[in-house]
Amino acid sequence: MALYRNRDDAGRKLAESLADLRGEGNLIVLGLPRGGVPVAFPVAEKLNAPLDVFVVRKLGAPGQEEVAMGAIASGDVMVLNQGMISMINVTDAQIQQVAEREGKELRRREEVYRQGRPPLELRDKTVILVDDGAATGATMRVALKAIRELEPAKLVAALPVASKEACEAFAEQADRVECLATPEPFSAVGYWYDDFGQTKDQEVRSLLAMTR
Repeated sequence: MALYRNRDDAGRKLAESLADLRGEGNLIVLGLPRGGVPVAFPVAEKLNAPLDVFVVRKLGAPGQEEVAMGAIASGDVMVLNQGMISMINVTDAQIQQVAEREGKELRRREEVYRQGRPPLELRDKTVILVDDGAATGATMRVALKAIRELEPAKLVAALPVASKEACEAFAEQADRVECLATPEPFSAVGYWYDDFGQTKDQEVRSLLAMTR
């Protein structure tokens, strides 16, 4: 049984649970593209906060792209899995080569989404990171770790639906975790939405532009 009609409905319900943050100074809402942005939009709207996008790119091991040896994220942040790097014996030069390639794609996507607008400054801000849901939560965990390195005053992970295990893992990096629902068995994120159609780049661009 679906919990939400669509991402906008999920975002509105998520905003209600975060209403205590409305009026807090230096509040910023970030959406993980693409699907997290239409959830983040009504959150930013209801909390009267600016909205931005936070892009994360996996760093796949050379010749084993499915193996994540780390990730890069908005703000020129790189998070490395040192245990995995040691296990697969990757050199610093190889890591740099992959990071440069993925960095170009990350910057391309940021340009597509922001259309020339600069990213919002996160230092000393209260940051709410939003996604449409999480099964394993791998991308959200990397994003939280990357944002933490940008020194926000407070970091909140917010999702309409996620597995219990994922929400527990988010608490390692976030000061507050807002998971509206943690159904078991979890299945997949899309199962809990009536409409879970793919979010297009144009929708992300439009929503970001509307909040600026």
